[in-house]
Formats: sequence, structure tokens, C-alpha cells
Amino acid sequence: MARQLRAEQTRATIITAAADLFDRHGYESTSLSDIVEHAQVTKGALYFHFAAKEDLAHAIMELQSRAARQLAKEVDSRGHSSLEALMRITFGLARLSLEGPILRAGLRLATGGIPVKPPLRHPFTEWLEIASSRLLGAVKESDVHPDIDVDAIAHFLVSSFVGTRVVGRTVEPLARQPRRLAEMWHILVRGLVPVTRRARYVSLAARLERETGGA
Repeated sequence: MARQLRAEQTRATIITAAADLFDRHGYESTSLSDIVEHAQVTKGALYFHFAAKEDLAHAIMELQSRAARQLAKEVDSRGHSSLEALMRITFGLARLSLEGPILRAGLRLATGGIPVKPPLRHPFTEWLEIASSRLLGAVKESDVHPDIDVDAIAHFLVSSFVGTRVVGRTVEPLARQPRRLAEMWHILVRGLVPVTRRARYVSLAARLERETGGA
């Protein structure tokens, strides 16, 4: 039992080290030797868990997917409106990115053309479905205009969400992401939400930014 626990801890250490390096330097620029050194493990320990760098990338994207699904499930269990749930999910993903490298690396891998191995689905496909289902709910709840193109808005939202991180990685600190998300939501709310309900969601965006701990 103790040996199994140590093996699990070693595997987690390797994944976290790889995610940190993939996020900071990119997948192609990171070698297995870099990961071994950063994780402070032996090459034998790394190869015991992962046969190749691609397997590490897949493990990171799998953890990213699991975290996103768990976050969406937790938010949905709290009884929020569909639009509030969608906003909370985006800020929740930002919070997870601030807390550790797994989601940051997963996003960089997803935007870097790293192939996703079945049965794992591409994260953007999952995020589009999360956005579409909540937007459909928001239409039924009269929180957004009934004549919107749900697929188009979901695509725009996911593209904007991803863009805040991709652009921000180069030009500003990671801690700025919640501010960028709040700005994104201010624009979306003003375009999607009827005037009588708009103030609630503009205020929510500002509150979620503060709760996420942005700079």
C-alpha cells in the first residue's frame, strides 16, 4: 500500500513538473531530461509511468478535462441560473489556472496542435458544449435575447475565453486574467441580456473577478 502511494505521488510530481515546463516553455521546447530535472526524479521513475512525452501531454489534458467537468458539475449543483452558472464556470477555470499549472499547460497544449487521444475529447469541444447548453438554458429563462444564435455565441465566448489567456501569456501577468474575463463578460452581457436584467449580471462579473483574486 505504501509503495502504491509513493508511486502515485511520484506520478503526480512528474505531471506537475511537466505541466509547469510546458506552460512556461512550450511542449516542443521541453525535453524529458528537463522534466526529470525539474521533478527531481530519476529517468527510471519517469519511464515507469510514461513511455514518451506525448503520454505526459495526454495525462495533463485528461486532468484538465476532468477538472472542467467537475467544476461544471459543482456549479450546476448550486441552483444558479444558466447564465450565472456559465459565468461562474469561466471564472472557476481562471481560478484553477491561477492555482496550478495543469490547466495552463492543458490550454497551451490544446492551442499548440497536440493531438488528443480517444476516448479523450478536445477541451474546446467540451467547452463549446458547456457554453451551448447553458446559453440554451439562459434563453429559456429569458436572461438572454430569444433570437440569438446559440452556436455562434458559444463559439465567440470560447474563442474569447481562450484568447484572454493566449494573448495574456505574452503581454501581461497571469493574475490579470480575471480582469480580462470580467471585461469579456461586460461586453457579452450588454449584447445578450435584456436591459431589465443587465445590471445583475454586470455586477456578478465584477464580484466574480474579485472572488477569483485577479490583480
